[in-house]
Amino acid sequence: MDYSETVMDHFENPRNMGVIEDADGIGEEGNPQCGDIMKIYIKVKENIIADVKFQTFGCGAAVASSSMATELIKGKTLEEAWELSNKAVADALEGLPPQKMHCSVLAEDAIHKAINDYRTKQGLEPWEETGRTGHHH
Repeated sequence: MDYSETVMDHFENPRNMGVIEDADGIGEEGNPQCGDIMKIYIKVKENIIADVKFQTFGCGAAVASSSMATELIKGKTLEEAWELSNKAVADALEGLPPQKMHCSVLAEDAIHKAINDYRTKQGLEPWEETGRTGHHH
């Protein structure tokens, strides 16, 4: 399986790995078929994602997808972060093998759950998922 240099770089040197103890929102997503589990922590200040961390249990593509996704949403508004697609994560990684595209989907879903966790804690309605349905392996 061929990974791009960017995937390998984010796998070997993951950015934003860790936990935010007093996170404003936490989202966890997993795929029981492959065993990948991704947890995203966000800290929000004035509608901006001021900090983001992740924990991922899974393959190199899952770690790289988590790392790239957190890089892409850091400093963005909640609305901008919500619009981040799994394709954008995969594109930023210079592609993922077809059988590993689900890793980028996990990242998108975990970010959505973290944002909705934050919104719920603020007394706001969670945003609805549109377009894509489910997680395919």
